[in-house]
Amino acid sequence: MNITLPTTIRRAPKLLAALLLLPLTTPALHAQDWAKTRLDASPRHHEYINLKHGDRTVQAFVVYPEVKTKAPVIVLIHEIFGLSDWAKEMADELAAQGFIVVAPDLLTGFGPNNGNSDSFPSVDATTKAVSGLDAAVVTADLDAAADYGKKIPAGNGKIATVGFCWGGGKSFAFATHRKDLSAAFVFYGPGPTDVTTITAPVYGFYAGNDARIGATVPATTEAMKAAGKKYEPVTYDGAGHGFMRAGEAPDASPANKAAREQGFTRLVTLIKEMKPAQQASNATRNKTLAAKKSAAPAIQCHDSSMQMAASM
Repeated sequence: MNITLPTTIRRAPKLLAALLLLPLTTPALHAQDWAKTRLDASPRHHEYINLKHGDRTVQAFVVYPEVKTKAPVIVLIHEIFGLSDWAKEMADELAAQGFIVVAPDLLTGFGPNNGNSDSFPSVDATTKAVSGLDAAVVTADLDAAADYGKKIPAGNGKIATVGFCWGGGKSFAFATHRKDLSAAFVFYGPGPTDVTTITAPVYGFYAGNDARIGATVPATTEAMKAAGKKYEPVTYDGAGHGFMRAGEAPDASPANKAAREQGFTRLVTLIKEMKPAQQASNATRNKTLAAKKSAAPAIQCHDSSMQMAASM
């Protein structure tokens, strides 16, 4: 007696094998499909460049706006998920607002077979690689991106960093190192331990449902205030960590979508209002000095030691 198994049962081994492969590929690719579709439909000029510093070469994704005049340059620092399709799509969205965006792939050369972000087999592998990056190498890579941005003929001399998640923390940290930034924008990233060397204004974007990062904001606020630095954090109630990405996904929650829209509008407005680095730095110092003057007796206004402290 011949028994014919249903087609689904006969195919079960193949289906099982396929399902076993899903964790290695699906999370990194499927979740980014909508971002890649939007990126591919963009009319703006995209290009990949190589940034060389020392013995290292870093690949960067560059997007140009369609504008008549020179534009600010944004160094975009990707999430812990590497230079993903979403990171590149965000770069394109910022370019659509009139900014030149340079987005370095900080995983360049660190992937399988010396590959970049797109060479990792899974989200977990990418996350581990980003988490293990040497801070000094990251800073050098960002310096190379910022140096390149300052020399772009279509740039207007203003440069800022915009970082998300892991990149948000790096945006804040880079501001302690780089003195020619017009601003640093931090999306749900922690502040550095020492903020005294920051010269640019820092703007924070945080999620209400993200206690891991939210719990660090009060201490950062106090540290920046004590150091006389400009820091303006905003928390979006109901949003979760990563709301700039999650808020534009097809399955975005209302809170993430609202936070994403409000955060993006605020970001664009602040970039358009940026001053050249020296003016931005002076504005912060002058505000600090004015505060000290109002709190101290008039006779101390011209005290040399006080003026020196205010100029630091």
